[in-house]
Amino acid sequence: MTKILQNSLLQPRTRYQVLATMIVNIIKFGHGLGVGWLSPTLTKIQSPSSPLDFEVNIDEVSWLGSMIGLGSLCANLTIALLLERAGRKFCIYLLAVPYACLWILVYFASNVGFLYAARLLCGFTGGAAFVVFPIYISELADTSIRGSLCSMVMLSYNFGVLAGFVLSTYLPYHVVPMLGICLPIAYFLANLILPETAPYLLRQGQLSAAEISFDYYKNPTDRKAKQTTKCDFDDLRTAVLAQQCQNAEPLSYKDLTTRPALKAFGAAAVLCLGLEYCNVYSFINYMSDTFASSGLALDANTSTIIIGIVQIYGAYTSILIVDIVGRRLLMLISTLGVGLGCIAFGFFTYCAEQFDLTAFNWLPLVLMIVIIYLANICLIALFFLQLVELFPAKIRSLATSISVVWMSILIFATVRSRTQPISCLPNST
Repeated sequence: MTKILQNSLLQPRTRYQVLATMIVNIIKFGHGLGVGWLSPTLTKIQSPSSPLDFEVNIDEVSWLGSMIGLGSLCANLTIALLLERAGRKFCIYLLAVPYACLWILVYFASNVGFLYAARLLCGFTGGAAFVVFPIYISELADTSIRGSLCSMVMLSYNFGVLAGFVLSTYLPYHVVPMLGICLPIAYFLANLILPETAPYLLRQGQLSAAEISFDYYKNPTDRKAKQTTKCDFDDLRTAVLAQQCQNAEPLSYKDLTTRPALKAFGAAAVLCLGLEYCNVYSFINYMSDTFASSGLALDANTSTIIIGIVQIYGAYTSILIVDIVGRRLLMLISTLGVGLGCIAFGFFTYCAEQFDLTAFNWLPLVLMIVIIYLANICLIALFFLQLVELFPAKIRSLATSISVVWMSILIFATVRSRTQPISCLPNST
């Protein structure tokens, strides 16, 4: 019980840490909205009653799905250059611009190039956020709740994906971008109240501003809490100073080839491969088409919304148990479950091509519910926190960006390769 109370997000000490996490996650919700928007919209724009004045063929659909990976790749390279030079807050502000442009392009789309650019910007926003937010949150959050706050990033994203499914299913094409454009405005204005993180300010030699920032995020409410906060800040200042003395020499390629760095890169590469080849991103992009081709009794859009709800439930489960159960055990459960689920889904797909499995046409939805849920309790929810914590402090920003570049390449490759939805229909012969 004591551990649960210490990990509570409702303590006065963690109040502003939670607030900061919720504010930056406005844009993660928006990114999810942009990702979820595509799947039902593809069904609309390929129908005879398309709201657009141009046709979109199957190859262009594949590019629409994969452009998000290219956008993420561009963001990773950009943020790698800016994160330490310009600061976390500048990078956070920066995300409002491409996200606003995304919905403007969607609204005024007159050819498929507009949609390509919109998806590229959607990927840019998400790719940048996936690098900046885990580092930002890890620098402001108490260790006891860091896992829960980083899980909130994926929870917000999943809420956005669900909202994208629902809004693009039930609202006219041009209404969704009119709603989406409100998010970057709210995000930018809300971020004005948040200071830069104390560790970054200390590394820049801004001692007074760092202490103000530290007090803001720790929110001491009485004399004892203020004394504890003062001691914690002194410890942080000593740690940062020791780190700077240890890393007095500028970053070089040799820092990336030390034994701890190479071990971390190996673990990061495996994490990226596991995340991408569980096929969650491909499935989300083409979900409506996949369900439509699977012969489900349920409507394809209804099934899509069910999956969106399952994503949220999985991410919420992660928030509740990650700092109690532990990340290692949760990761083992998540990866093993997703692996077995993918094997079962592939076996069913193979059998459906050979035999009449019409009586089991509910099974693809059940299997995807299991896969999506287990992926979201750890493999997806804590992926970026794991990346940040793998690397030594000196190379953390650059190494995280390199790892996310690798992940973005994998996203592009896996989504681009899906030129048509997975079919689970029985063999008609």
